[in-house]
Amino acid sequence: MSLPNARAGGENSGLLNAVKSRTAQVIHLTHNDLDAVGADAIHRMKFGNEGVFTIWSSVGKFSALFSLVASCEGNGDLLSISDLGYHRDCESIAGKAKANGWKIEWRDHHRWRDDEIKKIERIVSLLHIDTTVCGTGIVARDLAPDNPTALEVARVVCDYDLWKHADPRSAVLGQVLQRKKNREHVRDCLVAGIFSDTLIEQEYAEIKADMDTMMRRSLKQATFLGKKYKIVFAPLYGYPSETAHFIRDEKKTDIEVIIGKDGKFSVRSVPPISHLIAREFGGGGHPNAAGGSFNFSVIERFTWWLFKKSRHFDEFVKAAEANQ
Repeated sequence: MSLPNARAGGENSGLLNAVKSRTAQVIHLTHNDLDAVGADAIHRMKFGNEGVFTIWSSVGKFSALFSLVASCEGNGDLLSISDLGYHRDCESIAGKAKANGWKIEWRDHHRWRDDEIKKIERIVSLLHIDTTVCGTGIVARDLAPDNPTALEVARVVCDYDLWKHADPRSAVLGQVLQRKKNREHVRDCLVAGIFSDTLIEQEYAEIKADMDTMMRRSLKQATFLGKKYKIVFAPLYGYPSETAHFIRDEKKTDIEVIIGKDGKFSVRSVPPISHLIAREFGGGGHPNAAGGSFNFSVIERFTWWLFKKSRHFDEFVKAAEANQ
């Protein structure tokens, strides 16, 4: 069973009841992109489809969903977290989960500080942090090191997630998963060692046709700032990673900030500082790719929609140029 991006808060009663009445002995709490899908596929190779209950989570909802699971009786079952990094509330939530009988294993490829690692590793049964591979790569090494299908899935996913772009299959899957409706289908294909089928090809063809128009629209409304770095701020109309790549190729930028209507943004950077900047805005990620939020007010959402400008641009530039 899997639940897509369950909402945090009072509307989560359905998820809470599902966790409490689960028959699976593994809860997999993971992100919502290709890396998460690959990690979930390998969990299912290891534990079986009926043995895994998956919860897809955005970075912003991770703490709330972690807390929801932690509040339930674990009964010795495994709570496996993957492709989600440290948040300031995680220590207390993990402690509650352990006290309620969960066995916690956490695998992540984002950067953690030493003090964060020490706080969590004393609570969980396993904490495996490795920034040199994708989350799926860590999961494959730990759960299925002798499974050639799992290792192939990890290779394809890491090609996309680490921006290698050497395997064309990875770009297709990454873009198809921009549409969350495709998440379970792609996951089930990967479990079977299938990297393309008719549905994946059809979805990719549709996305490819739309992508160029969306990226050019973002570029047309972009703002360029910065002295130390050439920083671009552009509205998101779809495909944040591809839009960032496109603008960098067109304008030779150093840092690309692709912003959604609510102020959430994806940042990509040539200098390895994306994760440092994102932390200043309530987010995190990798040295060259991360995400955060400007937390637009209602008025700021309107002005962003109308003018594609924000007072947060200067704050971002200051944070970026303070890093070496």
